[in-house]
Amino acid sequence: MTTITQRLIQPYTQVSQLLNYLQPLALLGARFYVAWVFFASGLTKLRDWDSTLFLFEEEYSVPFIPFELAAYLGTAGELILPVLLILGLASRFGALGLTVVNIVAVVSLTEIAPAALYSHVIWGLLLLQVVLFGAGKLSLDNLLKIKLSKVTDN
Repeated sequence: MTTITQRLIQPYTQVSQLLNYLQPLALLGARFYVAWVFFASGLTKLRDWDSTLFLFEEEYSVPFIPFELAAYLGTAGELILPVLLILGLASRFGALGLTVVNIVAVVSLTEIAPAALYSHVIWGLLLLQVVLFGAGKLSLDNLLKIKLSKVTDN
């Protein structure tokens, strides 16, 4: 019985180990994709600031803060946090910040198309991966962790 179990488990374990090598690439892809979406949105806001202010005043209903402040904070978040995410520097902070931006975007729209809501959910799930697992091995966070562990070991 043990031999049959081992024969079944061994290939699964080998494939699982091979797939583990893809984790850093998957996290890097998720970081780049979400970062690009938000960064492009921030650039769009910058290109026509008058329209951005109009949208924040008339279309978006950001709760608790004046529309001008919401426009500045939202745009700054969409331009700064994706850079952190791409570099993998303070990536959990960047992912949490973009999660807030994502949630505020969904909440502030009075009506959101199902396809747009679906996109926000996907972005949220990708950001959640980074929040929970970190940026992965292909990040400055990981490089700093390695460097700091060498310093503390000495």
